[in-house]
Amino acid sequence: MGKLLRQSLAMLVLLTLVTGIVYPLLVTGIAQAMFPHAANGSVIEQDGKPIGSALIGQPFSDPKYFWSRPSATSPFAYNSAASSGSNQGPTSSALADAVEQRIAALRAADPGNTAPVPVDLVTASGSGLDPHISPAAAAYQIARVARARGVPVAAIEKRVAAATEGRTFGVLGEPRVNVLTLNLALDGR
Repeated sequence: MGKLLRQSLAMLVLLTLVTGIVYPLLVTGIAQAMFPHAANGSVIEQDGKPIGSALIGQPFSDPKYFWSRPSATSPFAYNSAASSGSNQGPTSSALADAVEQRIAALRAADPGNTAPVPVDLVTASGSGLDPHISPAAAAYQIARVARARGVPVAAIEKRVAAATEGRTFGVLGEPRVNVLTLNLALDGR
């Protein structure tokens, strides 16, 4: 019995060292060496100060900015410490009410826009933190942003086209637009 207990404790110590210390340090070292920007949170800095991450959605409500997907995190929106979806299914009356309110807010911000509202502008992503919108969601907002900034629609369309990322490796996912980087590019005009 004592031999079995010693072997069990030895395996516990060995596996704790391998899986709890060696492996995490190895993976962290590889990530830091090969992908340092991503491994450190893809932080975007302006004038030496961090202003956001390319990986975490941010709230924008000013009409001169493109708006992100809604956030489902709590206790406040875009809380990276509380990543979660809303857990509201397609038959949820709470989800239907939230979508109606979001559509009303989009229509109020751009009353002349009668195009269908893209679904990603009124529903949260699975994590509640998605920093991207679809090209259709960006296109829906172009006229409002151009009007609020006093620039031609074509100039905003050009910025959106430049900010549109393709599929990962050409086949994975869908084309997308990072809202923070697009809004920073617009401010840099």
